[in-house]
Amino acid sequence: MDKKINVTVWDESEGPIGPYPQGIYTAIANFLKASGEFGEVRIALQPQPEHGLTEETLNDTDVLVYWAHCYHHMVDDGIVERIRRRVLDGMGLLLLHSAHASKIFNRLVGADPWKLRWREVGELERVWRIEPAHPICANVPEFFDIPQSEMYGEQFHIPAPDELLFISWYEGGEVFRSGCTFTRGLGRIFFFSPGHENFPIYDMPEIRNIIINGVKWAAPTCKPTITTGQQPFNPPKK
Repeated sequence: MDKKINVTVWDESEGPIGPYPQGIYTAIANFLKASGEFGEVRIALQPQPEHGLTEETLNDTDVLVYWAHCYHHMVDDGIVERIRRRVLDGMGLLLLHSAHASKIFNRLVGADPWKLRWREVGELERVWRIEPAHPICANVPEFFDIPQSEMYGEQFHIPAPDELLFISWYEGGEVFRSGCTFTRGLGRIFFFSPGHENFPIYDMPEIRNIIINGVKWAAPTCKPTITTGQQPFNPPKK
């Protein structure tokens, strides 16, 4: 696209959390801004009116970066539908960490994403890159280690993704599809699980690189003309 990508970083909470004194949303927004790759990078928070996701904000958002952990039930269904319509219309969506259990992921992908294994003991997570030629995997090593992370393990009840980009292995032996893409309507969706709030995972250069690549990949490139609804009968001329 000719213009720079406008990004909105959304978070379910406001204020300091774990190793992020200014919130996870600020940490993510800051490294997106510092990359110089994007246009406006704004922040929206669940406690704000309309969760910070007004029609005007979403209409000016090319990619929505959505971090969530445990307050999914507090997201208004009307705002979820607003996001869904924008994704179907071409807005990109990055779902981070426990956003697999968000209403918007469930509504777009159609799964039971609460069903997985999980454990919080701060164990090592090794992230394996599966598709080295994919744009999201650009400049990502074959594998890298997260010293402390929350374990998510299979069976992960989602439809088969369009592309499986990353698989994580944990010290306890579990594995997990930690980086997946989906397409719904005209919108591209990237789910990436590393990012528990108790550990400084978003300070890691590998994680930042993947998220920056994900935003660029998910951004709409064009909006084709699509005709729907009842159409007149126009037989070919003889």
